[in-house]
Amino acid sequence: MPTRTLQLTLSSPEQTCALARRLGACVGAGDVLLLQGGIGAGKTHFARCLIRSLLAEPEDVPSPTFTLVQTYDGLKGEIWHADLYRLSDPAEIEELGLIDAFADCLCLVEWPDRLSGLAPDRSLWFDFSMLQSEGARALTLSWSSPRWDTLQDILIHD
Repeated sequence: MPTRTLQLTLSSPEQTCALARRLGACVGAGDVLLLQGGIGAGKTHFARCLIRSLLAEPEDVPSPTFTLVQTYDGLKGEIWHADLYRLSDPAEIEELGLIDAFADCLCLVEWPDRLSGLAPDRSLWFDFSMLQSEGARALTLSWSSPRWDTLQDILIHD
C-alpha cells in the first residue's frame, strides 16, 4: 500500500501536459504509472502527453479503451499504455502480457483497480479528479517505493 503522497492542483489541460512532460524526463523501463479517476478526469490526456514526450517522432496516441493496450517505441525503451476498464477478470491481464511488461517497459495503466493486487510495489499511483473550474484537476500521487521520493523536486515547477 502506498505510504507517501503529494497533492497538486492542475489549473488547465496545458498544465497537466507540462507535468506529464516533466515526469517523462525522469521515467523509464520498469516504471509503472497507475492512473485512476473517473471518466473524463484526465487520465488519458496525461498519458498521451507523457508518451508523446518520449517519442522520437510525433505520432497519434489513441486511447487504448478498445484495443486494451497500445505500445510505442520510445526514446528510452518500449512504452505500454493499457486501459483495463473493460476487463472483469485478473486472468485477462496476464493474457495481455502486462505483468511481463511491468519488468522491463514503461507502463501506464488506466483503471488499475482491475489489477486486483497484481500492481508492482514500486508503482506510482495517480488519482485524478475534476474541480469546479473548467479544465482544472486535482491530482494526488502516492507511492511506497523510495524510487519516487524525489517527486516533489521533479514535479513542482514555478
